[in-house]
Amino acid sequence: MGERVHTYRITNRWTGNLGTGTSHYRAYSRNFELEGESKLLAVPCSSDPYFRGDRTRYNTEELLVGLLSGCHMLWVLHLCADAGIVVTEYSDAPLGEMAERSDGGGEFVRAILQPRMVITDPARIEEVLALHDRAHELCFIARSMNFPVEHRPEVTAAA
Repeated sequence: MGERVHTYRITNRWTGNLGTGTSHYRAYSRNFELEGESKLLAVPCSSDPYFRGDRTRYNTEELLVGLLSGCHMLWVLHLCADAGIVVTEYSDAPLGEMAERSDGGGEFVRAILQPRMVITDPARIEEVLALHDRAHELCFIARSMNFPVEHRPEVTAAA
């Protein structure tokens, strides 16, 4: 099968004009909304509170970490379903680390996924751990990052 290119579109709308636009650094809000065609709701976003953002809204850094986690999870669930492994619970508490540089810029230096899963068959726990490795290889978001994305899964069996 040859390579296919998928295109994704989203609308980013700044909602932070407080009346004078960007007339000076403190004159505007960092709030914006992400919307997708035919989506049920917009995602309210802002910058990190450290950078004058609204702490009640998602910031771009949190969204990046969440999307890494989501892509990994969807691959793990897919691989488990294909292998006949029944997953009954899945959660993750991912974290990302960003280094701020002296010029004001920065970059992510790593992300750590910490998935917790419950499966029905205790004899397949090791197999699920290996599927996390495979999911990491397949996750297109993790493959697109220029920083390490680690995963530290914990898998248990339902009582």
